[in-house]
This record gives sequence, structure tokens and C-alpha cells, in this order.
Amino acid sequence: MSSSMMNISSMRRLVEQLRVEANLERIKVSQASAELQQFCLEHACKDALLIGVPGGTNPFRDPRSCSLL
Repeated sequence: MSSSMMNISSMRRLVEQLRVEANLERIKVSQASAELQQFCLEHACKDALLIGVPGGTNPFRDPRSCSLL
């Protein structure tokens, strides 16, 4: 296949991709950020980074050392 045919083929794929992206439903950044903030507030009580992990179930706790008497 000649380079001009390959170029036409790649341009057609690009145009098709641009059409797909142009048809995506979009929302305003302010709406998206408000929804994200609301989601974070609703799920904060389950977030281990905010509330911590109970000591008995924390797989990342420091190992206990053993001592011989």
C-alpha cells in the first residue's frame, strides 16, 4: 500500500475518533467537582486514610518482637 493510502486511512480513523469524542456527553467542571466533593463527604466514614485502621486488623502494623527470658 502506498504512503498516501496509509495517510488517508489514518486520517479517516482520526476523523472517526474525533466524531466519537464530539458526541460524548459532558458536564461542567463546577458540577463535576460538586459531585466529587459530595461523594467524598458521603464516604469519608469508610475511608481508612481518614479514620485509621483498628490495630487488631491492620496488616501493616509494626511486627511485635519476641524476647527470650
